[in-house]
Amino acid sequence: MTSLFAQEIHLSKRHEEIVSQRLMLLQQMDNKFIDENKGKASQMQAAETAFKRNLSLLMDIEAAEKSLQTRIHPIPSPEVVSLETLYWASVEEYIPKWEQFLLGRAPYPIGVENENEAENTVQNEAQ
Repeated sequence: MTSLFAQEIHLSKRHEEIVSQRLMLLQQMDNKFIDENKGKASQMQAAETAFKRNLSLLMDIEAAEKSLQTRIHPIPSPEVVSLETLYWASVEEYIPKWEQFLLGRAPYPIGVENENEAENTVQNEAQ
């Protein structure tokens, strides 16, 4: 019986050791989990800081680019804008005539009307 009692004591001590090791391992796992979370939080903070810095740098670059563009290409005067508008209106007016000529469906669009006008002007001046 003493041997069963000694074996029971031995098993009880072994059980306490295993429970103690389990507790220690659980604590280590918990500590590791906390450290990983702190590391992730630190990485997230660093990433957010880098994002803000990069956004600020991008805005600075865009502002510098805009500043340089206005120096290179100053805003045109109203007279120039008016002339450009008239030019493009004229181009849009003649596009259908030129399109037909370029497709080979119509004669040369400019000069035919003007030749008649020029001949009339020359004849009128000669008389």
